[in-house]
Amino acid sequence: MLPFTTLETNIRENLKHNITVNLWDGSLFGMAIGFASFSAVLPLFVASMTNSATLIGLVPAIHSAGWLFPQLFTASHVSRLRKYKHTVLMTTIHERVPFLGFAIVALLLPFIGVNTGLVLTFLLLIWQGLGGGFTANAWTSMISKIIPSESRGTFFGLQGGLANLFISMSAIGAGYMLDYFDAPWNFATCFLLAVIFFVISWFALAKTLEPEDTEKIIPEKKSHFWVDAKKVLSHDKNFNWFLVVRVLSQFATMGFAFYIIYALREFNMDAITAGYLTATLTISQTVSNIGMGWVGDRVGHRIMLIIGAVAAFLSAVLAWNAASIAWFYPIFFLTGIANVSIWTNSMSMTVDFGNEAERPIYIGLSQTLTAPATIIAPLIGGWIVDAAGFTPTFVISFVLAIGMFGILIFFVKDPRKNRSLTTNER
Repeated sequence: MLPFTTLETNIRENLKHNITVNLWDGSLFGMAIGFASFSAVLPLFVASMTNSATLIGLVPAIHSAGWLFPQLFTASHVSRLRKYKHTVLMTTIHERVPFLGFAIVALLLPFIGVNTGLVLTFLLLIWQGLGGGFTANAWTSMISKIIPSESRGTFFGLQGGLANLFISMSAIGAGYMLDYFDAPWNFATCFLLAVIFFVISWFALAKTLEPEDTEKIIPEKKSHFWVDAKKVLSHDKNFNWFLVVRVLSQFATMGFAFYIIYALREFNMDAITAGYLTATLTISQTVSNIGMGWVGDRVGHRIMLIIGAVAAFLSAVLAWNAASIAWFYPIFFLTGIANVSIWTNSMSMTVDFGNEAERPIYIGLSQTLTAPATIIAPLIGGWIVDAAGFTPTFVISFVLAIGMFGILIFFVKDPRKNRSLTTNER
């Protein structure tokens, strides 16, 4: 075994500290999200202003697309950084501050009316999503730098698991607050509590100890991001198939955005039940994050993606055949497994492609090229719901989940196991 470089030695000396503060960041961030979740609280807030399934379905889609879309465009800049922390701390402010705006909109809603409220809410959603997107590549690169490669999946899984555990607790609290307080204080209180925990989370993130990478070779001339992207796309066929799975996964899961509204409209779900369903989702994601991250580090994250495709298929089948509100507990449990696969395991698999210098390009391609699908899929789903009802959306989701499963089985290879083959192709 080769001796560690100075950078690797520094990383391992600070590993325990960095794991601790970043787990606190993820946990507190999760607590904040639970009070203003994109799967329940914010869709219900929008639903209080409109009956349009399309607009309601856009809530999680805007968040996802905003987080994904900018990452390729920031990749060239991020790839030239020797330290990522300052960029992360400055850009993440823009994914936290908009929740204060949601609280203000909620309080002003009786005076400004629902139309203005909807416009302001969606502007804030776009700001929040893009704020996360401009943070994401630098944050993922920073975490991939300070966490050794053999432990990244475990860390991402543990952080995601703790975040979802805290989301489940605050989501139940949010359900009771939405039921206890009268408008506009019900939603405003949830959003204000989210802001408090976002601020505390930021200070935990700021405690990260990141060494400067003086060993990374940075070309004197800055290349255009698309030049670097074309090199990857033209030479790494395995990554191209992985991108197909990433895009298809958005359509295979497009029914997820409408489960909560389907339960509300078809089974007269109350706010407390919505909180428990959100808790079911987040508890499922907590367990799945920890387990699937750890197992993925050992057997490969591709296998975890296959399990996620199966879970997406089963959740859509159950939603299609749901006979009572009780059915939604296993539906949300399976949704949690699929979400973890698509987000946590996919992220862990993405950073296994390429070397340290190439990693931001791979991250950017994986996220940005997926972004259009995150918007188009729920738009199509919402249009189908408005035109023909919920069932056709669920049917299309499970059919596409089968397609996702097939591509993973026959075309995608684990990048860690396939690295020597990819190198030969280049």
